[in-house]
Amino acid sequence: MSQTSGLRPAMQRSGRKTNGHNRGDRRAIIDIGSNTVRLVVFGGALRAPRVIHNEKVTARLGSELEETGRIGAESWDMALAGLRRFVMLLEELETSDVETVATAAVRDAANGPEFAAAVRELGLDLRVLTGEQEAQASAVGVSGAFPGAEGVALDLGGGSLEIVEINADGIKHGVSLPLGTLRLPAIRASGEKALAKRLRQLLAASGYKLPEGRPLYLVGGALRAFGRYVMLQTDTPLDDAHGFEFSAKAGLKHARTLSGTSVSDLSEISAITSSRLAMLPDAAALLEVLFKDLDPARIVISAWGLREGLLFGRLEDTRQAQDPLIAGVSDFTQDLAGSLRMATMVAGWSSQLRGRFHPGDERVRVSAILLSFASQTLEPNLRRKQVLDWALHKRWIALSAEQRGMLGAALLAQTGKLSLPSALTLIASDEALKEAQVWGLATRLCRRFAGCSIGSIVHSKLLIEDDMLTLRIDEELSPLRNAGTDKDLANLAAALGVNSRIEMVEDNEA
Repeated sequence: MSQTSGLRPAMQRSGRKTNGHNRGDRRAIIDIGSNTVRLVVFGGALRAPRVIHNEKVTARLGSELEETGRIGAESWDMALAGLRRFVMLLEELETSDVETVATAAVRDAANGPEFAAAVRELGLDLRVLTGEQEAQASAVGVSGAFPGAEGVALDLGGGSLEIVEINADGIKHGVSLPLGTLRLPAIRASGEKALAKRLRQLLAASGYKLPEGRPLYLVGGALRAFGRYVMLQTDTPLDDAHGFEFSAKAGLKHARTLSGTSVSDLSEISAITSSRLAMLPDAAALLEVLFKDLDPARIVISAWGLREGLLFGRLEDTRQAQDPLIAGVSDFTQDLAGSLRMATMVAGWSSQLRGRFHPGDERVRVSAILLSFASQTLEPNLRRKQVLDWALHKRWIALSAEQRGMLGAALLAQTGKLSLPSALTLIASDEALKEAQVWGLATRLCRRFAGCSIGSIVHSKLLIEDDMLTLRIDEELSPLRNAGTDKDLANLAAALGVNSRIEMVEDNEA
């Protein structure tokens, strides 16, 4: 990855030991949007970055664009005050790898160039993105979060709407339209059908034809809030909207409901912030039109968008090709216990048991093993609750709802718990959960037999043939065998519906 230093000398304060220094692998994005000005500092795995610091200033730079075409004085001052704070925070956080971008409000405002100059005077290397660049960055973020994704990315910001086609090879075609959440109220106020008319006029002028029948990925705070609203109308036990999927029929139904709802009627929804609730009716009205015209195959919520796309776009091809789930879990567990190498060895040791009930996914199985290692650092009375939290509520990238269920079942099984909570049975099939329990019980056997040590893995084998599960152990490891080994093997065999036995063999014959 090429490292960019977005902090120029004007930013630095004399005498500070942190000047020009970047701590570890920290990267920061300052996103000067039409509604908010946001600083996000990322750390952790480059392929699956985790947020270290995230804050915003709701400056509403684009709030007067429809009326005056300019950034208002109050918004101007609020944004610059926030940026001055960000500059100092970045010094305190020892982060000099900073990328600063501005989007529709600065791009479209008559006084946008003057505002950009004021930002640069703070020592920030500001880049004002074109509509095409903004659309592409957002779509790259979606591609990074959903490897191999094909469909349409829809990013609704404060000042603009980006519509971009994506496939496994990258970004195909897209358009940026001046239809952000700050512009929608004025458009809707001019008539019931005004929004649909404006959208179609803008599309006609751009020459862009909406692709129909494709998966649709929703990006941006207002659209994530819409996804969260849909989640709340279901019985899902999940609470992170990222990766949540629903049908076009359900999307249209909820969009129609919300578009005719007043903000005051939504005030009791505590799971969505008041600032997002205020945008929901107008955003839903736009989505109602788009859902009708796009007729998507399915709708998916993406927490990754422009900021993550900027980071992902900087990675080398080999880094981009890494699996984001494995990268994220490896980073999360590295200071707790185990290693990816060891998890891979355990996966290989138990590989003959794969796919007995469900095809599964090897990356999810390896992730479950890594998290099983990490769970051993937890107090026993907290372990089951915590691993279920990890499976259901922690943000993992490229993990479906059913895969979350499998992760949860595997992690509970490795603690010895086979009764499944309803939170898992709601999101995964019986076959998938049975498969995952086999993963967990195999990991439990390996761990309790000899701590998943390299020697025990090399000098033992787990085999299954017909209706017999066999643990073959070299004689030199015979002192490690105890009643717990026999019990764990029997429990694993029962989950597989077979019998079990342990064979002691001459050294190096296992």
